[in-house]
Amino acid sequence: MKYLWRKVNSQIMKTIYELLNLIKKRNNLLFFSILIIYLEIIIKITSFNKLLDIGLILMIMLSVPIGLILSILTTLSNDRFNKIAAISFTLILTLFYGAHYVYYKIFYTFFSLYSIIGASDAFQFWRECVVVILNNIVPLIFIIIPLCLMLILAIKNKLIINKINKMKTFCIAVAFQFIALIIIFNSNNGELNSHYLYSKTFIIDISVDRFGLLTTQKLDIKNLFKSFNAFQANEKEKENKTAILNSNSDVYAMEHITPSSAIEEDVPTYNVLNIDFNYLIENEKDNVLKEMHEYFKGVSPSKKNDYTGIFKGKNLILITAEGFSQYAIDKDLTPTLYKMYNEGYQFTDFYTPIWGVSTSDGEYVACTGLLPKTGVWSFYESSKNNMPFCMGNQMKKIDYNTYAYHNHYYDYYKRDKSHPNMGYDYKGLGNGLDVTETWPESDLEMIEETVDEYIHKQPFHVYYMTVSGHLQYSFNGNYMSYKNKGAVEDLSYSEAAKAYLACNIELDKAMELLINKLEEAGIAENTVIAISPDHYPYGLKHSEINELAGHEVELNFELYKSVFLFWSKNIEQVIVDEPCSSLDIIPTLSNLFELEYDSRLLMGRDIFSNREPLIIFNNRSWITEKASYNSKTKELIVNAGYSVDEEYKNRISKDVRNKFTYSDLILEKDYYERIIIK
Repeated sequence: MKYLWRKVNSQIMKTIYELLNLIKKRNNLLFFSILIIYLEIIIKITSFNKLLDIGLILMIMLSVPIGLILSILTTLSNDRFNKIAAISFTLILTLFYGAHYVYYKIFYTFFSLYSIIGASDAFQFWRECVVVILNNIVPLIFIIIPLCLMLILAIKNKLIINKINKMKTFCIAVAFQFIALIIIFNSNNGELNSHYLYSKTFIIDISVDRFGLLTTQKLDIKNLFKSFNAFQANEKEKENKTAILNSNSDVYAMEHITPSSAIEEDVPTYNVLNIDFNYLIENEKDNVLKEMHEYFKGVSPSKKNDYTGIFKGKNLILITAEGFSQYAIDKDLTPTLYKMYNEGYQFTDFYTPIWGVSTSDGEYVACTGLLPKTGVWSFYESSKNNMPFCMGNQMKKIDYNTYAYHNHYYDYYKRDKSHPNMGYDYKGLGNGLDVTETWPESDLEMIEETVDEYIHKQPFHVYYMTVSGHLQYSFNGNYMSYKNKGAVEDLSYSEAAKAYLACNIELDKAMELLINKLEEAGIAENTVIAISPDHYPYGLKHSEINELAGHEVELNFELYKSVFLFWSKNIEQVIVDEPCSSLDIIPTLSNLFELEYDSRLLMGRDIFSNREPLIIFNNRSWITEKASYNSKTKELIVNAGYSVDEEYKNRISKDVRNKFTYSDLILEKDYYERIIIK
């Protein structure tokens, strides 16, 4: 990246010089187009470590019209107004690109307009903002240079806005936009072709790379309104359904509940519910819902197997561990986590992909078995829906005591809405959980404060979302790293790598206390603990991850390779070496505890089932036991001992797309509620 940055440095300086000349020569026609392209190039280089690709061409074609329209808007009135307009537009563009750059460097995804509803949550990362700004001061200086030059010219009274032919300029803008759209809509090859990205889906990071940041914001607005209208229409339709239900509940039920005679005799060998999709299809008037019924009818369910019900009736403690990874498992530093990994079920090929809107998407996947909808906070939107397959709701249904805890602010990422809806009695900092307010807070203290609330109330199911492993990984900005600094200070790693290990020692101490408490109560053998990360530790630079891994980590697949701990005292160890991911956690647990669920209606799979393994990544890459497909390079890598053809690749890629599509629709349509799964 540094090499690429140096390589284009001189070109950027030339561009700045040309921008200055444009102003001096009163040629403001192309100023904003060149300014936008210049800012887009900075974002592309620093975020994606590349420049010369189809994305550069499309970005230029789509940026020119926006710049020309801004040029028109700066020539609508007198000279004073035009100068103010020009400076204002330049200021807005500078702030826009600068803010997105900083946001990306913190969260490794670009800011979506939907995230405005959580702006107060993001503001809590002001310390990380300061660190990112200081560590990336050079790119940020390049972003603000054009604004500074314009202000200097304005102060010296040398900023002169030239009149332009507005109609001619507008026609040129339309022509550029039209040509760009022709190129886009004729690009239909590959899983991530430009047509698909522009009109069929919204993947914010890939969209920025392909079309540029400004065009992506336009697509974000379109996606936001589309999602808003879909959710609003769904709410209105649900109100109408409720009215029908209240007036004639028998008729409503008859339209949705499956007649027992419609179920085939061998269905009990499968993990399915009593749903008559034929009846639903025949009586459905909504074309989208009918399509959903047809799709899920065609999904092959998973069979019950030798692992079905092996933990039936036992307690379950499910943990989503902030920023956790296999790098934090060490015999000396984290002996309890090491013990849990080596004594429990060992998943050797487990992945935790990262998704598009917020880091809560990783938690959403692990808790729902669904893929998140890009452009919205899926967890928050799910709080308005019936979510029957979340472990809290499944176990509450069979009279388990269900609790959930988070040791950061209870309403962070709207968990005060989503987690009770999953079936939990939920507590967090500021709402019943009295932990010391540090940054981040202590996982150990969370266990100390909560374990006695449920340990004598069997059967119980508890869900924890931890926070001790959160970025920023330093001994100055992370209290958990500072607290455990003594255990890592002699290691031969960079400070960030050592700080990452140190803050995960707090999770290890929490697990040690939890297991000790279970053993003291005599229920360690009757309790299962399952731990998965929400995402890889993206607060570390790639070079720092390489340090911990001991080799260069491949970025499309290996970066997301992770760990799933599944432990109970005296459990018989099982080695699982087939590909699996966090999407598979809910169906796997549902089968292991022999809960009533429908394997057709989840996007993951029971890891121990007969269904083919499939790991899905946000960029539509995938891994199966036979092959892996890199959507960025369009490379199909066939595993040793297998032979696959183009038809296989196309079939899996289509399956991946379908899972994204129908996960979105389950959320938008509150689909589980519609087919009366309680």
